[in-house]
Amino acid sequence: MTDVKHMKWWGWGIDGVGFHHEDKPAFAPFVLKAVGLNLNTAERASEPAFADLKVPASIAGPEFIAGLAAIVGEDNVSIDDKLRVVHTYGKSLRDLVRIRNNWIERSPDVVVYPANEAEVQRVVDAAVAANAVIIPFGGGSNIAGSLEPLPSETRPVVSLDLGRLREVVAIDTDSGLARIQAGSQGPDLEAQLNAHGWTIGHFPDSFTHSTVGGWVATRSSGMQSDKYGDIADIARGLRVVRPGGVLVLHPLPSTSSGPSLREMILGSEGKLGVITEVTVQVHRIPAKRDVYAYFFPNWKSGIAAMQEIAESDASPSITRISDAKETGLSLATSKNRKGLDKFIAGKVLPGIMKSKGWTLEDICLSFIGYEGSVSHAKLQKKLVDAIVKKHGGLGVGKGPGVLYDQKKFDTPYLRDFLLDMGAAGDVSETAAPWSKLVELHANAHAAAQKAYDSIGAQGWIMSHMSHSYRSGACLYFTFAFVFGDDPIGEYDTVKSAIQQAFVDNGGTISHHHGVGLEHSPWLSQDVSPEGVKVLAGLFSSADPTNNFNPGKVLPSSMLPSQVLPS
Repeated sequence: MTDVKHMKWWGWGIDGVGFHHEDKPAFAPFVLKAVGLNLNTAERASEPAFADLKVPASIAGPEFIAGLAAIVGEDNVSIDDKLRVVHTYGKSLRDLVRIRNNWIERSPDVVVYPANEAEVQRVVDAAVAANAVIIPFGGGSNIAGSLEPLPSETRPVVSLDLGRLREVVAIDTDSGLARIQAGSQGPDLEAQLNAHGWTIGHFPDSFTHSTVGGWVATRSSGMQSDKYGDIADIARGLRVVRPGGVLVLHPLPSTSSGPSLREMILGSEGKLGVITEVTVQVHRIPAKRDVYAYFFPNWKSGIAAMQEIAESDASPSITRISDAKETGLSLATSKNRKGLDKFIAGKVLPGIMKSKGWTLEDICLSFIGYEGSVSHAKLQKKLVDAIVKKHGGLGVGKGPGVLYDQKKFDTPYLRDFLLDMGAAGDVSETAAPWSKLVELHANAHAAAQKAYDSIGAQGWIMSHMSHSYRSGACLYFTFAFVFGDDPIGEYDTVKSAIQQAFVDNGGTISHHHGVGLEHSPWLSQDVSPEGVKVLAGLFSSADPTNNFNPGKVLPSSMLPSQVLPS
């Protein structure tokens, strides 16, 4: 059997790793106040038993399966129920609620693990010839519904797992370009690059379990995008397998060769073909890298500082600020402090803030990162410190930044912990111009509260700003509430209210999670009805038989009538 490793079928990450609150004395009181959940008395759900799942039977015929096995080898083709379940959903709250409640309407019929691009080509050609559906699969971390087969799909569904394509093929040291196979997960590709003194600089929340191909397919953004750019900036060349051939985009610094095919592939979620290789811009590992923490008296002053930093000559790698509610959570998840550390955090800092006239319930925590040569990092910090001071901010050193760096990939485990306790915890993110950020933030919070009132739940919503640009920034919202009798219906009410608030207030429906099924209802409002027509024309022309990941980005009903293969 294949050696490709997968996340656990019922949650995020790997078995044996999870969120624990026992060493965080402020966390249980915080959760009780925020959503009314008493962690000391609530019963934690046990790990679900796979044997209890009702997995739809595979409809892949023996001749089709044998044909796939002839291409990739028998050990790399599977109709095993657990593997098919692993490849059914991503890791959104909706996905995990359904899988834990045995709600699986449709699963892939066969999972295929090709070893190289040539095998991907043969699998794609065989699937199209058989009028089967092809859903590319990377690490399975998607939270926008980009991976699941449509319940109405009557054709065989192939989950084409790129996990065996995980090598850094070559590094062009003169150009700082690295060819990377699409199935390479974050830690593996970064380790391979680091061994030669390079880094990709792309660190999304899902870094430990997502792939470079998945980053491109969903237009991912990483925590250090202020310096390195989003994946749309980092990805320079692409290889995409399509029926009968490979679309090749050379890693050029710039080109005027008509409408950008690279841009069409970015964010296409497998609808235009299977990404097999990405050539990315890489950078020498910086000599200096520090993340400093700052406090601001309130959200408005913090956002103003972030905007001025974006407009300035400073070029930090990270500019992130949490609103007051998220700052409260950050402080509540701190471990028990002792000695001088406890005295400073509990007495000295609050005393300084009060002496400045700050209201402690309004303070906002910011992390700002500096990378490069020692002199460059020092200069960046000097420039930023002056801006922070101008906006009333207070620097508190590198200690909190070190903890942030250590725990930055662990947030999904907290979501799973809350789900174990019967509570929803999920996210929505957007981007908008600086002129609209503060109002969008307030109105999204208000929309969520109205939704909580409508379902009769005590709810929580918090936010942070990240991924700064000259014209605006990304706002990332986290919301939580205790489930009632209709988990999916209640979730839809809250999620929909937040998404609608985005478009009503000048934001986009997604900054870096993609569209999938989750966000497609708002696509027309985001890109205009004419934009939807252009996308429909592109998808139907590139895939006339609708074999590639049907229903994602645009519902299949929006596409022109499909032409079945002869």
